[in-house]
Amino acid sequence: MRSIWNGAISFGLVSIPIKLVNATESHSISFRQIHVNDGGRVRYRKVCELDGEEVPSAEIGKGYEEADGSIVPITDEDLAQLPLATAKTIEIMSFVPAEEIDPLQMDAAYYLAANGATAAKPYTLLREALKRSRKVAIAKYALRGRERLGMLRVVDDVIAMHGLLWPDEIRAPEGVAPDADVTVRDAELDLADALMATLGEVEMASLHDDYREAVEALIVAKSGGAFEPTEAVVEPAGGQVIDLMAALERSVRAAKASRGEADGEGEGEAGGEGEGEGEGEGAAEAEVTPIRRKARAGAGTRAGTAAAAPKAVGGKKSTAASAKKTAASAATKKKTTTAGGKSATGKSTSRTAKTTAKTTAKTAAAKKTGSGAAASAKKTAAPRKRTSA
Repeated sequence: MRSIWNGAISFGLVSIPIKLVNATESHSISFRQIHVNDGGRVRYRKVCELDGEEVPSAEIGKGYEEADGSIVPITDEDLAQLPLATAKTIEIMSFVPAEEIDPLQMDAAYYLAANGATAAKPYTLLREALKRSRKVAIAKYALRGRERLGMLRVVDDVIAMHGLLWPDEIRAPEGVAPDADVTVRDAELDLADALMATLGEVEMASLHDDYREAVEALIVAKSGGAFEPTEAVVEPAGGQVIDLMAALERSVRAAKASRGEADGEGEGEAGGEGEGEGEGEGAAEAEVTPIRRKARAGAGTRAGTAAAAPKAVGGKKSTAASAKKTAASAATKKKTTTAGGKSATGKSTSRTAKTTAKTTAKTAAAKKTGSGAAASAKKTAAPRKRTSA
């Protein structure tokens, strides 16, 4: 890398020859100004106000304008003769913990390279001393016509220097903080902490400039004549936050989803769905009967049994009633026949009574059999009701 300044580090009585190399570079895409009508370049020409002639760069110098508008010429030789110890020296003044440096003071960054074989030993000594002390060095140096403040620290096996703004160049943040008196609850802080933990850390080397890449792709497409403008998808700007807690909770869920992590609330919902499905299957297999009061449990059971076999029960009741009625009629006729003597009507009635008695016996047997079937159905229905409950 090309050096932009040569000098030395003054470390007490130790002098370390070094070269100053830029540690950063700009990848910003620069544009030329053109005439829109014909695409011609628009250039700036440096013209002298007195004679109106364009002045080449070799004839351009420096000058300080005073309050009355007069110009005081200042040459590079004048600046070189200034009595500054830092004109060609990075003078270390003190060593302080790195956390004492306000990041607002950070400016340009440079690498300090050892200049020559004789500089290797003192350069390594300073580097290792900085490593072991875990401190940074505060120094003064002169660059590009002005004295500057710097901070020296170790990056890998190289001493790096960050240009620092002078303390009086940092503006006080007056009128920047919110004027309203706002109270933050612990629950909100807990959610903010959860969001920070969910987002986690990022690999700095993986970050890149998406805008620059999009501009480069645009230039390539337009130069090849295949550019088709498309409307960018812009997320709608969020309005005023009404519920900060809800916004934080949604942010945590979104961050977990983007990282492929399971959300606790989502697991709970999934479990609820599984239970619901299980209940549904159970309801399909077993017939659920509404539970009634204990006083009407027997009535409910009888109703359920009757509903299970309405024709059989109805037929049994009809047969029993008919048998009773026939037996009563036969008894009445028997009494009448006995009182009147041995007559044809009495014999006929007696035969009818015998036939009726046989029919009654069969009917009674059928009734008994039906009662047993009903009791069996009752026993079978009762467990099903208990299972349903």
